[in-house]
Amino acid sequence: MCIFKKLLSFLLLFSSFTSFAQQIEIINKHIIFDETRAQLSLDYLKIRHNLIQQTPTINPKMIVLHWTASKSLMGTYNTFNRSILPSSRKALVHASSLNVSSHYLVDRDGSIYQLLPDTVFARHVIGLNYCAIGIENVGSDNYPLTQAQLFANEKLVRYLTKKYNIQYLIGHYEHTWFKNTSLWRETNPYYFSQKTDPGISFMKKIREELKDLNLKGAPAKK
Repeated sequence: MCIFKKLLSFLLLFSSFTSFAQQIEIINKHIIFDETRAQLSLDYLKIRHNLIQQTPTINPKMIVLHWTASKSLMGTYNTFNRSILPSSRKALVHASSLNVSSHYLVDRDGSIYQLLPDTVFARHVIGLNYCAIGIENVGSDNYPLTQAQLFANEKLVRYLTKKYNIQYLIGHYEHTWFKNTSLWRETNPYYFSQKTDPGISFMKKIREELKDLNLKGAPAKK
């Protein structure tokens, strides 16, 4: 069975969760995941994470919260909705031509859009993509995330922890703190990035709302 056919089977499995997802009003807005993206994902898993797989899938252990660094939901969607990374993204393209993406995208009013099935590989966090579900939020340093987004992220994290063995909840800015741990799987020690999303204040608030789940954060920064 070709890679693309295997992906279709995962998409069919994903659709079976739709009725449950509607309890938190998840809107399906899938980005392109064609044979090109599937193969580039397998290549990324092999070259960047040292993982050889037959299908571009993940075993979710972690949720990573992001912001889009833009004010437009559709602008972000259109950026993700291509398989190959634009050559202008020089800081990333040297590592892989696979385009960036995320599993979910949350708009300013709290609307939740699912871009990829939870267990399909997405490039959104260096060193941890192979085990991390990504949630993007429309916002930036100068466009702080809203109360509606906080509530939506809380609901979404609770939903995902019921489906998977999620152990960690982190902000994107905390991802490099996993270096020198067993979870970090980036093969190039010089390939990493410094991030600020989704903001320290947002992470503090959502951790307070979700403290009953006892999710782990990132290791102490060294």
